[in-house]
Formats: sequence, C-alpha cells, structure tokens
Amino acid sequence: MKHVFISKGKFRLIAIAISVALSLSLASCSQNKPMPLPAPKPPAADPVGIVSLTRSASEPTENQLLDVGVVVFRTNTGAPETQRAGDRVFNEIKKKEVHYLPYALRNTLIESNQWGAVRVLPERDPSLDLQVSAEILRSDGFTLELQVVATDSTGREWLNKIYADVANTQDYPTTSRFTAWDRFDPDSFVDPFQDIYDQIANDLVAARATLSNSQLVTIDRVSELVYANDLSPATFRHTLARGEDGLLSVNSLLARDDPMLARVNEMRARHLVFIDTVDEYYDVLYQEMQPTYVVWRRYSLDQELETQTAAKKSYDPDDYGKSDNFLTFSQRYDRFKWSKIYEQEFAELAAGFNSEVAPAILELNQRVYGLTGNMDDQYRQWRQILRSLFAIETGQSQPDVE
Repeated sequence: MKHVFISKGKFRLIAIAISVALSLSLASCSQNKPMPLPAPKPPAADPVGIVSLTRSASEPTENQLLDVGVVVFRTNTGAPETQRAGDRVFNEIKKKEVHYLPYALRNTLIESNQWGAVRVLPERDPSLDLQVSAEILRSDGFTLELQVVATDSTGREWLNKIYADVANTQDYPTTSRFTAWDRFDPDSFVDPFQDIYDQIANDLVAARATLSNSQLVTIDRVSELVYANDLSPATFRHTLARGEDGLLSVNSLLARDDPMLARVNEMRARHLVFIDTVDEYYDVLYQEMQPTYVVWRRYSLDQELETQTAAKKSYDPDDYGKSDNFLTFSQRYDRFKWSKIYEQEFAELAAGFNSEVAPAILELNQRVYGLTGNMDDQYRQWRQILRSLFAIETGQSQPDVE
C-alpha cells in the first residue's frame, strides 16, 4: 500500500481552499433561500354555507317538468394559480373535471325530483327546455368557484351568478389511498362541495317559481319549434319570432295533426334516445374518475392549507434552518412525490374518455351509420344525420352525411 505525504505548506493551501468552498456554498444557499408562499386568494363570492336541497315530495305538474341539459363545463387551464411546483398533472386534471363536475350537478337536480329528464351533454342542445352551463373559476380541493348561467329555450336567463364553497379535511375520507382491502364507497360518500350543487338546484327551482303556467307552456312549445328549426331552418323559420324583450315566442303554431310536425316529433324522440346514451357515457366517466379525483382533491386541500399556514408566519431568511421550516420543506417534497404517484393513475382513468370513445353503429330507416371520434364529434355527426334523414323524408335536398 502506498502512503501519500502532504507537506505543511500544501496542507494549509488545501485547508484554505476547503474553507473558501464552504463559504461560497453557504453564501449560495443564503442567496437561494425560498421566498415565503403568497397569501391564498380569497373566493370571488361568499361561500354558500350549509345548504339543504329543496326536494319535491310529489311529482311536479307537467308544465314544471322541464327537460334540463347540463353542458360540459369550461375552464381556464392557463390561470397562473394552477402552475405550482409538483403540479404538472394539475392542468390535466382540470381538463377532465369539466366532465366530472357537471355530472355531480346533474345528480343533484335528479335527486331534487323537480325536473323532467336531466342529462349532461357536450354542448348546448336545441331539443331541451332549460340549459345550464358553467365556467370553473377555481377548483383546488379547498375552494370551488363556478360562474353559472342558466337559460331556457325562449332565451330567458334564469341564473347568471358566481357560486363558491369551501371544504375542510372532515369533508374527505380518512384514507389517503383506496385499495382492494379498503375500497372507495360511492354510496356513503358526500361530495365536499355538495352545498354548492344544492344551492344551484334550489335557485333554479326559485327561478321557475317566478314563471306563470302560460310562460312554462310557452317554453315547452318553443323548445319543440327550436328543434324543428335546427332540423330545417327553411321550413320552420316562420314559426318563431323574437320580441322586443329578446325572447323567442311562437309566431305560427303548427296543428298537432300536421304531418310535418309529426316527423319533427319522431326525429326528436330518436334524438332524445341518443342523448340518453351520451349521458350514460358521462356517467361511466364520473364513476371511474371519482375515487382518484377524491384523493386528488384531498391532496390539493392539504397543499392549500399548508400555503395558508406558511403565509401567516412571519418570514425570517436567517431562521430557515429552524425545525418548523425544515418540516415545511419536507412536506413539500413529500407532496411532490405524492403527486407523481397519482399522475399516471389518474391519466389512465380519465384520458381515454375524451379521445378514445368507442365508435357507435346506428341503424335508422334501414340505413347504417357509423359515428367516430370523441363524444363531441359523435354528437355533431348524429345531429347532421338527423337533418339528412328529415330532408329525405320531406323531399328536400339532401345535405351531405358524414
């Protein structure tokens, strides 16, 4: 074995070099100390608080049983507050929750027993009496904010309001990961933001209560003619008129035994069967997403609570070595690891629905039609097919069928 001897002079030079390196390293650490987290953004509206859903003990009158469409929500995925360390999956989740959240509202409207058929749809539908759309302003597991707009077939606006609700750790299941031995139980689960859906449902009922029976009848008749105009604008344009108030009204009511109206109603019945199937697609997505989405929301809640706690503390850059600051650093690292664990799992559950919906084969009037693409594409193809069939049956020029 060879021995290396270092002279005293060389030893002093090495010691000085090490000392300088340590000093530079410490200086670098001091310059790169993390800045304090920003204070959490307050909700854009007051939280709805504790809300009880207004349920109808008996079935409402026929005029009150309006068919409702809940349109897939919109969101701003480029908002700065969604770009945080360890949250690369956050925007991907927000792309999918636009399908999840409307189904939660749809379930609440059905539970209220106040309406006719309630469906989730990829876009506004001309066959329905009342349509509800929303933009997700904020969704982070701690706060949910929705800009909700509801309009009926005449164009009357029922709602245009921001709804907000806040959750806490008690609103989430105690488990942090569902397994074969500890499965997610959807029957016993209550959405952390159920109050916001209950409030929207109650406000819709309150808006309906301001309308007279004749106004409700008009909504139903206008819906029928709006759909007729969607099938063939040239044929039915004269049936509707827009008043000075901007609302549609019946200008020329077709007789109930009118053969043209009978064809419209037949097409509408087919269309309603199809959008029932569309709603079932969203049901499948909702059921598959729910367990992982609940866990993600809990993770996001913990992150937001940590941000609030850190923002309340006075920031002292010279005390970063304190145990509580070290604990915060460790928690952030653990949070990052947690987000990576769920990133692939969530993506596998949710990504397929929007881009890989199975092709649908439909047979109408002894003709076979194939629908391909995602749900938005198939929905539009279906509407075009019905327009073409209506043109054939009424002897009009036939548009191209995709």
